[in-house]
Amino acid sequence: MSRIPDGYDEADAQRYVDEPVKESVRSAFARDRARVLHSSALRRLAAKTQVMVAGQADFPRTRLTHTLEVAQIARELGAALGCDADLVEVAGLAHDLGHPPFGHNGEAELDRLADRIGGFEGNAQSLRVLSRLEAKVVDPATGESVGLNLSRASLDAACKYPWVRRAGTVKFGAYQDDLPVFSWFREGAPGEGTCIEEQVMNWADDVAYSVHDFEDAVHSGIASLAVFESPTERRALVETAHGRFPEEGDPAELESALERLVGLDYWPRSFDGSMRDLVALKHFTSWLIARFSNAALVATQVAYGPGPLTRYDADLVVPDEVRAEVSVMKAVAVQYVMNRPGAEAEYVRQREVIAELVGALVLDGGRALEPWLRPAFDQAVDDAGRLRVVIDQVASLTDVSIMAWHHELVR
Repeated sequence: MSRIPDGYDEADAQRYVDEPVKESVRSAFARDRARVLHSSALRRLAAKTQVMVAGQADFPRTRLTHTLEVAQIARELGAALGCDADLVEVAGLAHDLGHPPFGHNGEAELDRLADRIGGFEGNAQSLRVLSRLEAKVVDPATGESVGLNLSRASLDAACKYPWVRRAGTVKFGAYQDDLPVFSWFREGAPGEGTCIEEQVMNWADDVAYSVHDFEDAVHSGIASLAVFESPTERRALVETAHGRFPEEGDPAELESALERLVGLDYWPRSFDGSMRDLVALKHFTSWLIARFSNAALVATQVAYGPGPLTRYDADLVVPDEVRAEVSVMKAVAVQYVMNRPGAEAEYVRQREVIAELVGALVLDGGRALEPWLRPAFDQAVDDAGRLRVVIDQVASLTDVSIMAWHHELVR
């Protein structure tokens, strides 16, 4: 067996399917990290939308660069708390592997198309990629792929929503088809609670996209720093934050959070693309990431002691005022990027492309599927199973390749 880091046990390092260990120098979680880094699913994120469509400009984040930034923030915060750094980084690297082309707009359309077969959810699809779709390990007993065959602790750390689809919830972490592996890695977990490694990754995700989507919006000129001087624009931003993230504070708390942020010494005052303003903007993002990360670190150590804290020993503690600050930062992307004039027409066209391609692949009877998916389509016992394979195919595509597929298959 691979080396097991302090604070973890053999059950944490166990894999769904036993496999020989090449060497014992690396820990089980270091091996998991390498598997995700070398995966094709991770590479594909380079051409998938974060907030702004991938490939339209060189500066804004793609889903891959966002993922790398989440992994870096999570690794440092997790290590400071005493989590295994590789394990937390695995969670950061893996958390968006199942996201489809066109970001959350694509996710919503695939969920609509897959409603009768259990829906579509990017996090549930990430588990499917990790445990079934990515090429790495085959179960010798069944001949079926078990994906990257990550350790129990790594799959658990990457699972944001440890439940299957149910009425009244939009987010979920597993499809009914994937219940066997889901139930396996959740053995010993307390109900629907998540481990501290997942909570660190989840907070790193919020921190990364709240700060970096702001940076991308300002750099692109979509959001002007001048709007933060306008009381009207500030009120609109607070309303957006409260409407989108109501659990993160009432309007008065969100307004106070925005006031604190704009009042920071390092809040950027102007941006014209000059080296001076690029430096100031980068200085701001660096200090803000530190502010949000350190607040969680200190609050958690105050509550639980210096650690080390692993698995279900503790919950990450994030002060309410800091959550409110992150929420108003996230609202910048919602207000000025997602809700910008003309965006809805673009989103409608993206949904049409996805729906038309899914329809074409179903009518084609699986012949146009990539070779790695055709056997699953042929072996499916009903239309629901075949549709799930088509959804897997479309979800795997990038913003670029889906347009090429659509051009080829939709007449």
